Amino acid sequence: MASKTLVNTQEKAKCPICLKHLTELLTLGCGHSYCQTCISRNKKSVTSPGGENRCFICSIRNLFGNTKANQPPADVAEGLREVKLSPSTVQNADLCARHGENLLLFCVEDRKVICWLCELSQEHRGHRTLFMDEVTKECQDKLQAVLKRLRKEQEEAEKLEADIQEEITSWKFQVETERKRIQMEFNHLRRILDSEEERELQRLDREEKTTLDSLAEAEDELVYQKQLVKELLSDLERRSQWSTMELLQDTSGIMKWSEIWTLKKPKTVSKKLKTVFRAPDLRGMLQSFRELTDAQCYWVDLTLNPGNLNLNLALSEDERQVTSVCIWPLKRYDCGILSSQHFSSGKHYWEVDVSKKTSWILGVHCRKRSAKYAERKDANHTNVSSTYRPKYGYWVIGLQNNFEYIVFEDSSSSDPKVLALFMAIPPRRVGVFLDYEAGIVSFLNVTNHGSLIYKFSKCYFSQPAYAYFNLYKCPAPMTLCLPNC
Repeated sequence: MASKTLVNTQEKAKCPICLKHLTELLTLGCGHSYCQTCISRNKKSVTSPGGENRCFICSIRNLFGNTKANQPPADVAEGLREVKLSPSTVQNADLCARHGENLLLFCVEDRKVICWLCELSQEHRGHRTLFMDEVTKECQDKLQAVLKRLRKEQEEAEKLEADIQEEITSWKFQVETERKRIQMEFNHLRRILDSEEERELQRLDREEKTTLDSLAEAEDELVYQKQLVKELLSDLERRSQWSTMELLQDTSGIMKWSEIWTLKKPKTVSKKLKTVFRAPDLRGMLQSFRELTDAQCYWVDLTLNPGNLNLNLALSEDERQVTSVCIWPLKRYDCGILSSQHFSSGKHYWEVDVSKKTSWILGVHCRKRSAKYAERKDANHTNVSSTYRPKYGYWVIGLQNNFEYIVFEDSSSSDPKVLALFMAIPPRRVGVFLDYEAGIVSFLNVTNHGSLIYKFSKCYFSQPAYAYFNLYKCPAPMTLCLPNC
């Protein structure tokens, strides 16, 4: 009800001439109010030939001389009084400090709550004003919308915080688990080293005891012989004082025994240890293992490219394993396949399972125009080294005849250089590391703790590089390993 009254009151507080809020209002004798400026501007238009003035609304004459300035119209004042007397309005509004009226309006431009007299004043003249009921609802709606949004943001923040806490807990658990595993592994290594140390020391103790027992036995024998010689010498020296008659009649046999007695020399004992302990190159092994773990930081999840698959090869569903099926007469160039991914920069690492194969070729291939021609030229030849050369964009190693590990290099002559590789432990899994900018392709024997098989240096990659795989007439599959498996 109060809101409806305010609307009616606001309508009555408008000037009938300019249809704007009354400013510097003048009230005529009939009770109707106008802006002072509007009255001055339109005074002539409402003056009759007889000099009479009329009200714009009721046309009552001779009213301009009886005006009151700065007084609200009676109906406006009455309307505001009704609003002022409304209990709900009084409870929900404060009073204007300047005019003592209820603060029932809101000035949008000044962002200020005002009364109806403030609205009519010069300070807020021409400003857009709204009733507090409307503004309150809009403000509450905005507030509720903001609260709803912020509550959602708070819930999201709490969820993200919980996720981070969960990740922190998970990482701490992983780190602690890995720390315990590392400590356990090194404790295991220490136990192995302690055991080996004890075994070597026991072996040394046994050799020491055996040797010292032999020397002690020899020493005892020499002491006995030395005493025997001493006694013989003593007897002979005593007999040297005898007469010839006495010597000839001596029947003790000492003379005869002394003539045949000889010193028994002890068995020769080696002055050096039979076996000298040589510790394995743990530093070198750890260095190789560290290089492997460093390379594995750049492990890429490769798949094989079905686009260059021919009828002699079968690809697994996950595109990680390729097998020779020999539908057509198999030639060397029918067994090669590239990775789906290619590399134009950075460091990359992958591992290949070759455990069941008796022959294979793998490494890096950078496509060149001459390589395709070389493959065609060599299609009916058994000498694969003419194709697998850095000259034609191949940096590869291979296995042939079950145990011959080879690498293909360029040479100064037209003939390629094939190098034989020594493998202390045959690899069941081979790691390939590519450093594109440095021009390096390295092959690591993962089976032997990452020992280096071979490294190509100063490689020139004129095109994007691909991982290359060739089954090389062996029906066993070749498999790309999953990262860190």
